[in-house]
Amino acid sequence: MIFSLLQNSTPLLISFIFLTGLMVGSFLNVVIYRLPVMMQYKWRQECQQFLNLPVEENTETFNLLLPRSRCPACKSLITATQNIPVISYVFLRGKCGNCGIAISPRYPLIEALTGVCSAIIAWRFGYSAAMLFALLLTWCLIALSFIDIDQQLLPDSITLPLVWLGLGLSLWNVYTDCQTSIIGAITGYLSLWSVYKLFKLVTGKEGMGYGDFKLLALFGAWLGWQYLPLIILLSSLVGAIIGISMIILKRQDASKPIPFGPYLATAGWLALIWGNDINHLYLQATGF
Repeated sequence: MIFSLLQNSTPLLISFIFLTGLMVGSFLNVVIYRLPVMMQYKWRQECQQFLNLPVEENTETFNLLLPRSRCPACKSLITATQNIPVISYVFLRGKCGNCGIAISPRYPLIEALTGVCSAIIAWRFGYSAAMLFALLLTWCLIALSFIDIDQQLLPDSITLPLVWLGLGLSLWNVYTDCQTSIIGAITGYLSLWSVYKLFKLVTGKEGMGYGDFKLLALFGAWLGWQYLPLIILLSSLVGAIIGISMIILKRQDASKPIPFGPYLATAGWLALIWGNDINHLYLQATGF
């Protein structure tokens, strides 16, 4: 019944997906914080094993589901009524409901961002398989972007499955055909890998991480090789503008690396939604 209503009513579909996005955004806040901690713990264990040192054992279960979220200050459990996306933050005036310590506004912002982006996906693709997979990609891109901002890291546990999923979807021409997808994945990876190697050869420094190669390969697999120049151009333009602005405003040390993943993710998402329109405008502007 509900699926029939969603299929026949675009406003209802967009509203439903928006609310779903808000709830997913709440979970993404957990993923953004916990996944890097889990990865670091695993790496530490592997290093200890390699060096024949006593392996550190975690006495408390720590994953994406457990333990339940707590206030970082008073350690009190966050109740269900205190964990309603965006609304709880506004109702509690941005403070813990128990100890009154200020809570970062980033949490509701990520929830709102996820909700809005999800609604745009529903508007763009309608009730379809393309919408469902685009939602999954959108949620993963948000998680990747903020993890990269915090840790300068794009986890393989997110990027690599998405590369394979994009290649698999091409078998049914969900976003592009199989040949275009395979060429896109190969070209996406090798293009940034080549830039990385050339930059390192000339300067002796690493200009980007391997996660960026995989992220562009991901977009090549999902959208096809034709979108790669647009994604690279958009990400470089946005990255340059934001990076220079942050340095001028002294919010970013010029010697400190700036994560490129969020700019790639933003450009790739824009290409997913408006890629054809942007290409058309570019061709009109250049006279081709």
